[in-house]
Amino acid sequence: MAENEKIKKLSIVISKGSLEGVYPGLIMANGARMAGIEVNVFFTFFGLDAITKKKMNNIKVATVGNPALGIPTLIGALPGMSTIATNMMKKQMEELDIPPVPEFIEMISDAGGKLYACLATVEMFKLKKEDFCDQLEDILTVGDFYNLSAGGQIIFT
Repeated sequence: MAENEKIKKLSIVISKGSLEGVYPGLIMANGARMAGIEVNVFFTFFGLDAITKKKMNNIKVATVGNPALGIPTLIGALPGMSTIATNMMKKQMEELDIPPVPEFIEMISDAGGKLYACLATVEMFKLKKEDFCDQLEDILTVGDFYNLSAGGQIIFT
């Protein structure tokens, strides 16, 4: 890409269902929309939790197998550790005026970002369109997502 050429289209794949897995993609999508960049967000596997009505308000920090937290896996596996870590992270995000997942999803959609679910994962998890938030644009195959992303950048978070 030439030095003076700007990104015009960005497609982001969100595949993890933890706070630290969902937020990077949402922050990037929101930032891109604020910069006038066309944005498509493709949710697959546990990333679907961010747009599933029953789960989007209850996304937690993964404390087991997360070396970035700096706590041993054995401690992270103790009952309540994920809740404690999640509450601490949500408090810090609130102090920074970072919205909760459902509000973030709504902001991205209201700004013109398009949200899509992966058909294969939706079928695997036996979900239906009505299981998802109203902001979901459509349920697509991977091929459809690639076609939608043509000419742009794809980022996997």
